[in-house]
Amino acid sequence: MGPILDALRYLGGSGKPREVSELVAERLSVPDKKQEETLKSGQSRFHNQVAWARQYLVWEGLLDSSTRGVWSLTEKGNETKLSDEAGRQIFLKWVKIHSDARKKGTDPDIPAAIEQSVDDDDHKQVLLEVLKGLTPEGFERVCARLLRESGFEKVTVTGGPKDEGIDGIGILQVNPFVSFKVLFQCKRYKGAVSRAQVGDFRNAMIGRADKGIIMTTGTFTTDARREADRDGAPPVELVDGEKLVEMFESIELGLKPKRIYQVDHAFFAPYLAKND
Repeated sequence: MGPILDALRYLGGSGKPREVSELVAERLSVPDKKQEETLKSGQSRFHNQVAWARQYLVWEGLLDSSTRGVWSLTEKGNETKLSDEAGRQIFLKWVKIHSDARKKGTDPDIPAAIEQSVDDDDHKQVLLEVLKGLTPEGFERVCARLLRESGFEKVTVTGGPKDEGIDGIGILQVNPFVSFKVLFQCKRYKGAVSRAQVGDFRNAMIGRADKGIIMTTGTFTTDARREADRDGAPPVELVDGEKLVEMFESIELGLKPKRIYQVDHAFFAPYLAKND
């Protein structure tokens, strides 16, 4: 938890979840192999653990509870330094609060341990499983639909036996004067896309487009991410399963919104009796 607070301070008080997670991994020298481990849902285990640590910081009032895809320090969080032991005490405190609430039947939806990832009926995992169950052609078509809904024009699926790794093409119109030709590749994976695969895609797109996108239901190795951002090479945008789900959520494509409420225990904590 302490490294999350430190990372957010370094970023100026707020940051995107993946940005924070990668900075924490860098500062703690987390091995690439560890970062590439996944849960059964296909999510990064390390990123999932960072996200849960963030949730405890929210309950403690050190981060705000915004669900808009940005993590932000509260005034209290900006002034707080946490040792590993202090973080452990926060964890134990909130596990007890939620455990007691579950016993009273007032908090059935809060997991009891940080290792628990997502419930079986969580829409993110369900959506990923649906995407993985599509045919290769079906996944290409739904990715093309996602790009169209996200503002791309003239999106065409070109995939086939001789596609050279290029599954489609589209035009992103930035403004009336500027547009980009974009090639995309769709990988219906359960595992991780490698550095070599990113390099092969880039080689196939050189001279044919301004930018490339690889979309996968899986993940990318750390080396693949480095290859995508390599200086002097045409840029390749990487969209892993987690980010893919977020894109479907942002435009409500293939998803029906459902509003639920969850008790904010951090809000009520100052009003609890000392012996509660």
